Amino acid sequence: MHDPMTAAVLTGHGGLDKLEIRRDWPVPVPEPHQVQVRVTAAAVNNTDIWTREGAYGSPGDPKNAVSGWLGTVDCPRIQGGDIAGVVSALGPGVPPDILGRRVLVDPGLYRDGSADKPPVGFLGSEADGGFAEFVVVDADHVHDMTDSPLTDEQLACLPVAYGTATGILDRAGLRSGERLLVTGASGGVGLALVQLASARGAEVVAVTSADNAEAVRESGAAHVLLRDAEDLAAQVRALAPDGLDAVADVVGGPLIGTLMPMVRDDGRWVIAGAVAGRVVEFDLRRLYLHNITLIGSSMHTRAHFAALAEAARAGVLAPRIAARFPLTRLHDAQRAFAKTRHAGKIVVNMTEVSDAPVERRTDQGTG
Repeated sequence: MHDPMTAAVLTGHGGLDKLEIRRDWPVPVPEPHQVQVRVTAAAVNNTDIWTREGAYGSPGDPKNAVSGWLGTVDCPRIQGGDIAGVVSALGPGVPPDILGRRVLVDPGLYRDGSADKPPVGFLGSEADGGFAEFVVVDADHVHDMTDSPLTDEQLACLPVAYGTATGILDRAGLRSGERLLVTGASGGVGLALVQLASARGAEVVAVTSADNAEAVRESGAAHVLLRDAEDLAAQVRALAPDGLDAVADVVGGPLIGTLMPMVRDDGRWVIAGAVAGRVVEFDLRRLYLHNITLIGSSMHTRAHFAALAEAARAGVLAPRIAARFPLTRLHDAQRAFAKTRHAGKIVVNMTEVSDAPVERRTDQGTG
């Protein structure tokens, strides 16, 4: 029998006051075909903040409705979709050889066992996630990382950011030799896109801030452009006079109208975020007269995540850690994340004491 655990508990939609650090939360017990994972590291994502704020809206009221990404979020809820840890208990029907293994958790909740269907839910939103000492997940959602050279902190950078990036590139049909523009290139998903796309042999044009330009370049971008440049469109046209093959957009907002004319005929624009504006305006004639494909991409599939886990075991990924906080300072971690000044991921380390100072990091990983 475990003592009560420490957990960050969301009590409803709203500000940081809706996120409570509790030291008396019951430890979850695995049911049949589930495992309990002792969380060693987690990470912060936009979805944590947007879910807390209820900022996803709804189809009938995209601007004002308070909602999670799939609708109402049942509270209390433990957030956190990025989870690395150790299997600490097994439910009935789970093979014993996974007990004690170091694992990476797939945060997607799927309707069935299909390899290529997107999730219908998400750990930290439709089920409890990793901002706690323990979490319970289905046994087929843990991937053995015993042989991975990545640290637990680096592993925790992968599920949401790299999983999302893998889905984006797959849905974009990105091929070697193509020219891809990445918006928001210094964030977790942005840096993952830069790294994964360049590894596929694409020529990456990255849009970011001046403070993070070097980090983005180090992650594999062939060209780095500043997002606040007055002549951004002209710079893109100079780099891609024949047009961009594809755009991986994690920002949204007015850049869509500005840069859509830079996409070649039969090009692709993949939307996976709206931090710069969720309601946008652009000329539809550019879309249909030039046969541009506009694609929405929210998360990965089981197949995407399995490929990501294999890459983590092989050590070919290099997640960048911008800062780390202990769980009891999750409020500070989310404040730092919301400032958007960091390059890479903000990690929640379960092994650090509550009064540990913020430590700025520029880890490049081992890949």
